[in-house]
Amino acid sequence: MAQFELIMPKMGESIAEATITKWLKNEGDTIKLDEAVVEIATDKVDSEVPSTGEGVLIKKLFNEGDVVPVGAPIAVIGSDASASVAPVATPPVVEAPKPVVQAVQVVEQSIQAAADLNHSAQSGSRFYSPLVLNIAKTEGISMSELEAIPGTGNDNRVTKADILKYIANGRNQSSAPKSVSTPVPASSTPVTTEVKVQSSKIALMPGDEIVEMDRMRKLIADHMVMSKSTSPHVTSFVEVDVTNLVQWRDKIKGGFEKKEKEKITFTPIFIEAVVKAIKDFPNINVSLDGQNIIKRKNINIGMAAALPSGNLIVPVIKNADTKNLLGLVKDVNDLAKRARENKLQPDEITGGTYTITNVGTFGNVMGTPIINQPQVAILAVGAIRKKPAVLETEYGDVIAIRHMMFLSHSYDHRVVDGALGGA
Repeated sequence: MAQFELIMPKMGESIAEATITKWLKNEGDTIKLDEAVVEIATDKVDSEVPSTGEGVLIKKLFNEGDVVPVGAPIAVIGSDASASVAPVATPPVVEAPKPVVQAVQVVEQSIQAAADLNHSAQSGSRFYSPLVLNIAKTEGISMSELEAIPGTGNDNRVTKADILKYIANGRNQSSAPKSVSTPVPASSTPVTTEVKVQSSKIALMPGDEIVEMDRMRKLIADHMVMSKSTSPHVTSFVEVDVTNLVQWRDKIKGGFEKKEKEKITFTPIFIEAVVKAIKDFPNINVSLDGQNIIKRKNINIGMAAALPSGNLIVPVIKNADTKNLLGLVKDVNDLAKRARENKLQPDEITGGTYTITNVGTFGNVMGTPIINQPQVAILAVGAIRKKPAVLETEYGDVIAIRHMMFLSHSYDHRVVDGALGGA
């Protein structure tokens, strides 16, 4: 059997590269067709790369933690007889981009920034990635100072983590905090906001345990901080009577599941209601690009889903306004199932124009959700609870037991005022 290369697959239009997080096979291992060889991660989703043929893993072209462009070979697979061929040259390692920002934009901006500083990637005795050079420019770190930073990468290369640690430690014991320009994802042109990065030491106490954030939690943390620093959040609350909705669902859910082979939850019902509301108030279905408001034609609803790991992911139902309730039920169930199984594709968690999060799943009656950038609003639905409520009847007011629920609507006060956000 001849050799063939295992290629980094294309994972969506906005994905230019991925990080190798774990090799599932070692050199010399036998691999079957479609058997997973390596786990990879983007700033959107984790996935596995299956083998496109059978044979033996002859050569790994990258190590765990390396960033590989889409379309580049990551391993060589062949027959037992071909395992003794000459070694394959390992492509150069690409520095990991900053989380949340699309990789192509980061690289282009970093290269331009490095050129403006007259820092060369090949200056001095080491190679420097465009991202490291861009951080050095932003922080005012000279090439001589950069040369003095200890590197933990291949051939003592300075990684993003190395230079950020150097900055966080006060550089050369300097006490002055520096500002890092944090790119903010927008629909077309990234918007930057200045975020002060200041090191702080936490006192440890007996029995404390230090647990490093996993990759997804770091991305979520960066995205949440960026959203709060980008959008002035305002949250409006309203309590609604959903008794008729609860009774209708209880009445039809058994027959619905028997006929359609799908369970009907409250989520697709809420999504259908939100889509109708967006049609009545289209100015909530927008994004802000600098001083330009982009009015979205499509209504793409993101639904926040909790993962077994405790992390959060937001799959998106594209063109939700073109689907009936059955179509929404199928999409919600499918996306939720594959989210729990870590089988979502990158394109399935991008392109949202409005997001719903169900805090009621955890028994919470209300919440103050953080906007999923570059959107301008997000709705949290609380737990449905039986409560005494005043009803107006033709015979006068009465107190009755009703199913009540709070809705919490957070919106970007730069473009959404209380009148629109509350309505």
